[in-house]
Amino acid sequence: MRVREFAILMVAVSSLGVVNARGDVVTEWIDTYNAVTRLSGGAPCPISRSGPMLCLAMYDAVNSIDRVENFASSFKPYQRTLAPAPAGSSREAAAATAAYTIMAGTHPLQSDDQPMIGVLIQGRYDDQLVLIPDGPSKANGIAFGEAVGAQMLLLRFQDGYDGDPSYTLGGQPGDWRPTPDSQVLQPFTPHWGNVVPWGIEHGSQFRPARLTDNGTMHDLMVCSAYAEQINGSQDVPGVKDLGARVSASRTTDQTEAAWFWANDRDGTSKPPGQLLSIVQVVSEAKGLTLSENARLFGLIALGMGDACIAAWDAKYNTPIDLWRPIDAIRETMNDGNAETVADPAWLPLADFTPPFPAYVSGHATFAAVMASIMAQYFGTDNVTFTIGSDEFSVHPSLGYPANLTRTFTSFSAAAWENAMSRLWLGVHYYWDAVDGNALGYEVGEFDFAHHLRPVNAGPCVADLTTDGLVEDADFVMFAAQYDAYDCATSAMANGCSGDLNSDGVVDDADFVLFATAYDEYLCPE
Repeated sequence: MRVREFAILMVAVSSLGVVNARGDVVTEWIDTYNAVTRLSGGAPCPISRSGPMLCLAMYDAVNSIDRVENFASSFKPYQRTLAPAPAGSSREAAAATAAYTIMAGTHPLQSDDQPMIGVLIQGRYDDQLVLIPDGPSKANGIAFGEAVGAQMLLLRFQDGYDGDPSYTLGGQPGDWRPTPDSQVLQPFTPHWGNVVPWGIEHGSQFRPARLTDNGTMHDLMVCSAYAEQINGSQDVPGVKDLGARVSASRTTDQTEAAWFWANDRDGTSKPPGQLLSIVQVVSEAKGLTLSENARLFGLIALGMGDACIAAWDAKYNTPIDLWRPIDAIRETMNDGNAETVADPAWLPLADFTPPFPAYVSGHATFAAVMASIMAQYFGTDNVTFTIGSDEFSVHPSLGYPANLTRTFTSFSAAAWENAMSRLWLGVHYYWDAVDGNALGYEVGEFDFAHHLRPVNAGPCVADLTTDGLVEDADFVMFAAQYDAYDCATSAMANGCSGDLNSDGVVDDADFVLFATAYDEYLCPE
């Protein structure tokens, strides 16, 4: 084993005890997920896909047992066609087995290149099962968790994650191209904006239009707003100075923050993992139960899965795949803008520019989704927490202590610093940060409002047309689904919204709930 590989392994293994020396089943699997990410590395979007598979499988496993024992206080399932959990099933066994099934189905348990991945996954599962007393409860939980995990793997088997990754480079100024400060790499996952989302309706649902509002790439290159992103102004921080390797205006704290949030290189937990560590810290401080953690991590992971799809849609699925600042400032092709002055020797603070278009920032989108969902879940944005960064462990030449931490007094403050850190690092423009942050909040608000909701959400679960009334139009929609009956039927109208009690069918029990709401007519304030 080479020295660098050994160092990464030590970070991965030692990190298992950093947040939760002995957490619950859910938070322990987050530790394992991050440890495996440190070992396997790779692009952010595939990592953001395995996260929701893991967390939503654990959520469905735990919540399904909650539904059997106390339906009124449970939440709607993510996988709508799950069979009911056997009565008396162990939540811990079900969650552990669902997690193990996902991790074993998405990572090699035996690999000559990465033998420790299988050791970490199998070791976590074995350690959790040995703590659960043998008996029918454990056996039922194991069987149910395996079924939940297997159904999740099947659900996402054809979601487009393995789509055609080919990409045709543009040949005009402004078009993304491999950057001159690193090895020539193929662009990461250009197809990801077309992957089936987790909660939003499609990748372009909240697509920002700032760049395309300017018209063509040529129109963008010659406009003053583009030059302002590079040079800066009273209202816009310019990347040419603030993101330079040697900057006249970037503060010491901004430089530290830039590296703190970088977390890009292999050996780190990558952007999704660093944000999940925030959730772990807050969860521990709040003393959340296993069921509460299952839902919280399910929501966060679901949202971050959508974050990559939405951000990559903006990066690749629009007419403008914007080049990175190093190309813009060096003008590797003349941009034709009289307000910009080429600096052929310019280098960013970062020693690595990610190999995909700049707009929008994926980091900014990920972080805003986390901040949005956390604030909605806890009912406040103003929560104080302290976290660290893997960057300093795997990049010791920076000169920062490996255990350096930063403290934030709100989720939004952390998300915004994360967004701005990409400009200070010299790999993004200000509009990448602003629009990525806004995109993330839109995704987070939508996902929280539409998924893993309480089953007892009041009469307005019957407001199928979402117009604030339960009326004849809602009855027409409900009746069409009542005739179809089974939510597993692909032809089910209107997404099975008539399944008011979330049991996978639209039947008499749903009719009773609908009739009650119909009699009340108005949705409550």
